[in-house]
Amino acid sequence: MFHFTDEQKMIQEMVGRLGRDEIGPLAEKADISGYSSPEVVRLLADNGLLKMSLPTEYGGIGANHTTIALVVEELAKVDASTAMIVFVNQTLPQILGDWGNKEQKARFFGRMSSGDKINAFSLTEPNFGSESASIQTRAVREGEHYVVNGTKIFVSNGDIADFVTVVVRTGEGERHRGLSALIVEKGTNGFSVGKHENKMGLRGTNLAELIFEDAMVPKENMVGEPGKGWDILMTTAADFRAYGPGAMGVGLAQGALDYAVKYAKQRVQFGVPIADHQAIRFMLADMCIKIEAARSLLYRTTMMTDSGSSEWNMQSRLTSGIKCFASDVAMGVTIDAVQILGGYGVMKDHPVERMMRDAKMIQIFDGSNQIQRVIVARTLLT
Repeated sequence: MFHFTDEQKMIQEMVGRLGRDEIGPLAEKADISGYSSPEVVRLLADNGLLKMSLPTEYGGIGANHTTIALVVEELAKVDASTAMIVFVNQTLPQILGDWGNKEQKARFFGRMSSGDKINAFSLTEPNFGSESASIQTRAVREGEHYVVNGTKIFVSNGDIADFVTVVVRTGEGERHRGLSALIVEKGTNGFSVGKHENKMGLRGTNLAELIFEDAMVPKENMVGEPGKGWDILMTTAADFRAYGPGAMGVGLAQGALDYAVKYAKQRVQFGVPIADHQAIRFMLADMCIKIEAARSLLYRTTMMTDSGSSEWNMQSRLTSGIKCFASDVAMGVTIDAVQILGGYGVMKDHPVERMMRDAKMIQIFDGSNQIQRVIVARTLLT
């Protein structure tokens, strides 16, 4: 059994209440619009959830991976899109915490301390997604700046972000050896937002194309050293998969199960609530078992990361494993929830329809589940 601290339990309870009482009622409107809800973003900022990864001296709580996962899970129970906004917002503080220098931490953490800044992480390009070692967006050093050219796609928070971590090619070597990470700020000359994606699920999170046309980025915005981009992707960025899509999958599945249980108790067929029929009971039981298994894997993974373990092979296996397993569980559970609701399950009057669409998105982003299986197999065979 996993033991959470009193502070983590308090945060979990607060976020759960915020989700049920204030964010949940806004989720349907954001899903219909296809854009992040300004009201939701404001609620997240007002409750300190956009800056929780910051050190305490900058107004955060120094949230570790387990604490972030607890918050993301609670939010995903009512709205996976809101959970996505929060998860993505932790990426830059985590990267700077592991890889940034003293000046960068003071500069960016200081600006994030207001609690209302939005972060994004940008890797995927039109021709390169899973094959991230082959990205083509290029940054060339010219004096005091890097000149960036290229296009990034499918960037969560991209069109509302104040800061974007952009993986670029700086040319220290071939493929993964030539990658670096730059922080690009909103308003940078040559940097613009392109297409806003009209997607199937997670519609309450903005997904955008980012365009770099001779964008001038100060050399001081290079995270780590040139050529360290792949190391960042394989360490800090890989850990995102646990407290991000892993926690989202667990929370989303739990929310769908909770709704299906409530409906099954109330819906009467053949003279009794459908929860009295063995077929429904078995479905609910299987849904619950899978969620509990996913939750156990989730917190085993985050607690291993938080412990500072040097078992890199196992950590890689677990982070890819929980992303894959939890999102597959979310897909299966939401499909069953729709089935339990029957005709009402496919109606937008009930949230399980939205949850099912959101679950499909989680199986794909941050490395498809097929890629996660490749990584898990590699850890077994090397």
